[in-house]
Amino acid sequence: MESRTEIKSRAVKPSRLYGGSNQPKYSAQFATHVCTMGTFASFLAPEVIDHLRLVIEGRRALDPKYADDIAEGLLTWAMQRGATHYTHWFQPLTGAAAEKHDAFLTLSSKGAAIEKFKGSELLRGEPDASSFPSGGLRTTHSARGYTVWDPMSPPFLWEGAQGLTLCLPSLFFSWTKEALDYKIPLLRSDQKIEAVGLRLAKFFGVPAKAIFSTLGAEQEYFLIERSLYSMRPDLMLAGRTVFGAKPAKGQELEDHYFGAISERVLAFMRDFEEHAIRLGIPLKTRHNEVAPAQHETAPIFEKASLAIDHNLMLMEIMRQTAVRHDLACLLHEKPFQGINGSGKHCNWSLATDTGLNLLDPKGNKLLFLTLLTAVVAAVHEHAAMLRSSIASAGNDHRLGGSEAPPTIISIYLGAALEGIVDDLIRGKFATEPKANDPIDLCLSHMPPHEADLSDRNRTSFFAFTGNKFEFRAVGSAQHPALPITVINAIVADRLALILDELARDTPDGTPPKPDVVYRILQQHLKPSVGVVFGGNGYTMEWEEEAKRRKLPNIRHSVEAFHAFQTPSSIRAFEHILNEKEIASRVEIAEERYAKTLQIEINLMIDLCRTRILPAALDDQKTRAGALERLSYGKIKPDERIVRDVETLQGVIGDAIEAIDALALVREQVAGMGFEAKAKILGDLGRTKMQRAREIVDRLEAIVDAGKWPLPKYEEMLFWS
Repeated sequence: MESRTEIKSRAVKPSRLYGGSNQPKYSAQFATHVCTMGTFASFLAPEVIDHLRLVIEGRRALDPKYADDIAEGLLTWAMQRGATHYTHWFQPLTGAAAEKHDAFLTLSSKGAAIEKFKGSELLRGEPDASSFPSGGLRTTHSARGYTVWDPMSPPFLWEGAQGLTLCLPSLFFSWTKEALDYKIPLLRSDQKIEAVGLRLAKFFGVPAKAIFSTLGAEQEYFLIERSLYSMRPDLMLAGRTVFGAKPAKGQELEDHYFGAISERVLAFMRDFEEHAIRLGIPLKTRHNEVAPAQHETAPIFEKASLAIDHNLMLMEIMRQTAVRHDLACLLHEKPFQGINGSGKHCNWSLATDTGLNLLDPKGNKLLFLTLLTAVVAAVHEHAAMLRSSIASAGNDHRLGGSEAPPTIISIYLGAALEGIVDDLIRGKFATEPKANDPIDLCLSHMPPHEADLSDRNRTSFFAFTGNKFEFRAVGSAQHPALPITVINAIVADRLALILDELARDTPDGTPPKPDVVYRILQQHLKPSVGVVFGGNGYTMEWEEEAKRRKLPNIRHSVEAFHAFQTPSSIRAFEHILNEKEIASRVEIAEERYAKTLQIEINLMIDLCRTRILPAALDDQKTRAGALERLSYGKIKPDERIVRDVETLQGVIGDAIEAIDALALVREQVAGMGFEAKAKILGDLGRTKMQRAREIVDRLEAIVDAGKWPLPKYEEMLFWS
């Protein structure tokens, strides 16, 4: 077997090379594996195309009479490209996509093998719902569920194992009509924000037939050698290292951020980007992130529902592509303690069918200020709900670190917009933000540089960044649908209240007068402005100030889950999730949290007892034997050497004690329900886990490196 040093130094050639004059244009490859409206038009009658277009725009329900025509065309299109199977690709409450493949193959009435795809198969599948998380909505003996093709998301061909599968993006719900997935609530929230958004546009004379939320999801991740990954059971089973001493060098020199991308990493990036581009995922950016072995990719903004489909597809593409390059792609929020974790920064806005961004300050000023006020007031009222939307055991390790916002919910607007908000509150009604002076670099060949209206605040939970809000707290491994659903819900809820008040003051339907708008916005901003903060969110001063402002600071996710069940949350979720569906999400979150910590505790106990302690005891035996041999030779050992052996013995004893304490916690919660488990493991369990980690990490710094049984941080992080 190769040693870890040999594995690390072994050159692995990229599986593919790119470039050259024969390389097709990126744009020519875009969405070649997607059945777009243009593709549909190539095999459907104009009547069907017109109907399907209205369905995709949300203006008409799909008529089943067209299902056979659509299915037959999809069959031909998919088979021409080599597909043999199809699947309803859906998004259950596991956090990842799910699929069950069925062959196009069937038997004719005469027993001959033929390919066929019926409209009924296109429209509906029927997976067994019992083994998916349902939060009590379904039971094993009453588990029927349905997957239904969602025409708003285009069918696509998934590459794998040198073949293609036709994927039909689908919705997943129970026999008793409850939503069992992330997609149905998301689409409902888009309907809700569209209805109130169209009211907003009409109020201020902005032409629009449709309004929808948009999303740009920046995806951070780590890459490490797959050989080393396979030697770390904690990475394979929990996604993060439960033990691992700090390396001599981490990210202190900040030399990895935006640094030159190594050839092997770039080959991986180009490989997954090529797959993504064929699936219509509009990737725009790639770069090295702050931590060693950490990177980021980001797409162009899209309609939120499609962007979320694309993010799930992208994460799976990245994981599969990494395997081909003898790498492991880590999407956990905090794979390595002591260095930056990874986020999925969700950039949210609202757009019209005409291409207008409603959060662009350069657009309609009154409309922009009304929407901005709704966002500020919504975040203030529903801060705990936002915290709950990104709550997980993994994200708890990341929030509050140097790479992520603290757990205090605040909004960053930038100095210019803060000035306008302050003026509105004081009754000084101005809508034009003061422009910043151009930046003069004092170089004769450089023109003045136009400065943005605001700086960037990386410590803000929810930051305005020019024409969108960046929800920085979302974790890298998280399904992005829930945070976007919550943003849509709370903004629609508050915006509806504001528009109702405007309607009462302008009953004749005429455009509202600016002073009327300002007065109503003032009433909503005054009690909400405490959530606006432009300073350093990492300081103790801000923590104290946040207490004075009565802003929630929910440090641990287990304390956040039930925020979905408050009266104000239930009101915001109206027409999106009913109370049973809300309760199911809370139960699933608690169960997942408890199970995650259980797995990590099991790993800590197993790794320590079966690998780490035997290695440490072997090292202790070797050192003690050396001292004994010195004594036999009548050589007095150096007191420092004796002290080192005694120190090692003491740390081994502390590790045994800490692991035994963890095992006791595991026994204590064994028969409890998940809500109780989550609370105890989130409090006592986390404390005991951290104690065990500190001791074992100290042991790693003492034990002979040649005997240490797990790859160390420096081996995993500094490979490229």
